[in-house]
Amino acid sequence: MHQILIYEDNERLRNSLELLLKGMPNMNVVGGFGNCDKVIEQVKNLVPTVILMDIDMPGEGGIIGVEKVKRHFPEVFVLMFTVFDDDERLMACLRSGANGYLLKKTSPLQIIDAIENVASGGAPMTPEIARRVLETFKVERKIPSDLGLTPREMQVLELLIKGHTYKMIAHDFSISVETVRSHLKNIYEKMHVNNGNEAVAKALRMRLFE
Repeated sequence: MHQILIYEDNERLRNSLELLLKGMPNMNVVGGFGNCDKVIEQVKNLVPTVILMDIDMPGEGGIIGVEKVKRHFPEVFVLMFTVFDDDERLMACLRSGANGYLLKKTSPLQIIDAIENVASGGAPMTPEIARRVLETFKVERKIPSDLGLTPREMQVLELLIKGHTYKMIAHDFSISVETVRSHLKNIYEKMHVNNGNEAVAKALRMRLFE
């Protein structure tokens, strides 16, 4: 059961998100707030596994919020949910440890899929955001011998960076979702990271893809 905490200052949208997620059999909304002023206390008391977080809120916003959450509760997954697609805010969130980044025009089904994905160690991003990340780093493709990744693992990692979900990767390669999970487990071990977000960040730093 995914325990979800929502930070969104638009009360109507926050209520809509709560209704959407409460309708899923494996999701429970533990709370919703309009800013991150008391985020440490709230996360400690409500114990979420996934946080859906807006960026622009009165008081302390999402960029400060995600940094605080990841510093005090690194095991909690934070999925940014915002109207902002500019590079400055995007990179600030990712540098602070955000596990994924969705634009608010994302469909309800994609939001649900992204929560499932991030809770499984993925790094979901709206496709256009994923492209922006790749363009920002201007990475070039290479397979470092010290990582020991197989060609298929490199392909899986590349799609993960592009924001593909486990289901999308499985469909692209005509394999099962469990096989995708197995590939990602091997990737994380070889890259010495704990999850998809860390793998994406390390791949970008190492300039693995173009």
